[in-house]
Amino acid sequence: MASEPSNPEGPAASSSSPQDPHGQAALLLVESLIHSLVARSVISVAEAIDIVDGAAEIEAEIAMDRGDPADAQSPTSRLLTLIGDSLSADLPQE
Repeated sequence: MASEPSNPEGPAASSSSPQDPHGQAALLLVESLIHSLVARSVISVAEAIDIVDGAAEIEAEIAMDRGDPADAQSPTSRLLTLIGDSLSADLPQE
């Protein structure tokens, strides 16, 4: 496990809409918290990825309930994918 996150500012810093400052702030706080928990070995990188995957599953269910097309990816889903990718870069190499 890497002790430093691969992207200290995280995907949320550059990818979220400036039109939603509350959402951007919340996402930055949560992403920073997850990276901090990993860096302090409170949770593993794999557990952090599981958390992000769970959020992505919930977002997919919400999108389906909204009637969004199955092949459409919401901005929220794209951000969760970027965060998961950021965390995946911190997985130990086998």
